[in-house]
Amino acid sequence: MIPAERQHFILSCLAERDVVSIAELVDRLSVSHMTVRRDIQALEGAGRVSSVTGGVRLSRRLAQELPHLQKRAINTDEKRAVSRAAADLVEDGMVIYLDAGTTMLELARLIADRRGLTVVTNDLVVCAWLSEHSDCTLYHSGGLVERANQSCVGDAASEALARFNYDIAFISTSSWTISGLSSPSEAKAAVKRVAVRQARRSVLVSDSTKYGAVAAVNILALSALDSIVTDDRIDADVARALREAGAQVILARGARGIGARGLNIKKGLL
Repeated sequence: MIPAERQHFILSCLAERDVVSIAELVDRLSVSHMTVRRDIQALEGAGRVSSVTGGVRLSRRLAQELPHLQKRAINTDEKRAVSRAAADLVEDGMVIYLDAGTTMLELARLIADRRGLTVVTNDLVVCAWLSEHSDCTLYHSGGLVERANQSCVGDAASEALARFNYDIAFISTSSWTISGLSSPSEAKAAVKRVAVRQARRSVLVSDSTKYGAVAAVNILALSALDSIVTDDRIDADVARALREAGAQVILARGARGIGARGLNIKKGLL
C-alpha cells in the first residue's frame, strides 16, 4: 500500500472503534512499527487523529467552548500545575500578554507580585483581578465582548494588542494538536496571531486534556509558537512527537501539584 491507502485504512479502523493499537495496525498492514508511526503523524498533522499510549484515536471535535464559570471547575489541578510552570518564565520588569481563559487567571495570580511588570490582556476577569490585587502597569485590549468567555476579540482588540512589544505572550486554547491551535470562533484568530507576532517569545499554556480536540477554525500553527507548557499527563508518544517537531516543551506535574519537572528550557529537551 502507498501511504494514502494505509492512512485511509487507519481511519476506516477508527470509524469502527474508538482506539486502535499500533501493534494491531503493524500486523494488519504488514509494515514496520515506524511506518505506522509516520502514517499516524501525517494524520495527526492534518488534525484527523490523536496519539494515545500505544495507539491512536480519532480527534475529538470541539463545537463550542464552555462558558468561563464552567471552565473554572474543570481540571483545576492540571491548570494550577501548568500555571506554576509558566509563571517561572516571568521576570521582574517584563512586558507580557495574557490571553483569555481560566488558566490565564491562575497565571495572573501567580505573577501578581512581580515588580515593574506590564501586563496586557483581552480577558475581563484577569484584568479585574489584577487591577485589585497587583501594582503592575495594566492594559486591557477592549474590543468585541464575548460574554460567555468574559473576553474581547475581533479587529478592535487585535489592533490594540499590536501597539505593544511583548517579552512573552502567553497563549491559551481549548483545542490543539501537533498541527496547531483551533477554535470554534474565527474572531479569536486575529487576537492570538497579533500577540504571537508582537512577542519576543510566545508560549502555549494548556493542560493535556485539551490535546487532541479539533475545532472548525485553524488559529495558529504549532510552529508559530516558541514553547509549550502542558502537564505530564500528556501521552508520551505525543510528547515525543512534539519534541521531534522541534517544539520547546515544559512538562508540569499535574494532579501531584509540584510544579515543573526540573527541566531546562531548551529546544527539544523533555
